[in-house]
Amino acid sequence: MILMNDFIKSKCQKTNTKNWLLGFVFYFLFFFLLQGCYSFKDVSIPPEVKTVKVNYIENKARIVNPQLSQKLTDKLRQKIIGQTRLTQTNSDEAHYDISGYISDYNVSTSGISTGANGKGQSSTNRLNVSVHLIFKNRLDDTKSFETDLSRNIDFPATQSLAQAEASLTDDVVKNLVDEIFNRIFSNW
Repeated sequence: MILMNDFIKSKCQKTNTKNWLLGFVFYFLFFFLLQGCYSFKDVSIPPEVKTVKVNYIENKARIVNPQLSQKLTDKLRQKIIGQTRLTQTNSDEAHYDISGYISDYNVSTSGISTGANGKGQSSTNRLNVSVHLIFKNRLDDTKSFETDLSRNIDFPATQSLAQAEASLTDDVVKNLVDEIFNRIFSNW
């Protein structure tokens, strides 16, 4: 009986050790692989850069969407603060200074179909938004730049501009914010 208990204990200890070791290896591999899938290695911020100032992105387009400037500015600030280690400041001495303006906001026809009367009519419209971006790197002026970015989204011609704006403004803002962020912080 004593021999049987010793035998069972030794088997349990070996099994527990094997299970523990197998679990450790599994978790190590899992986290190692996860690190490769989710990383900020494309975000490139020199260690000496600590602060960022995101100025209000004014709307200078002929057609003005009254929500667009504020949404674009707020979402850009949120993305930079949420995905970088930079501190937001209103100081004119910020290491990174981001400004710009909405330079164009227009609707054009992007698709034509044949109507019931046999004539061509608009089936799809395209909302186009352009932003002029000004990026100043106060620590390395050679990294400063100005560029124009543009995003467009199609919507059915049966919708008015006001209806399309209600459903598309958030998508346009997200796309523009992603483009601005990538231009400033990514190595591509």
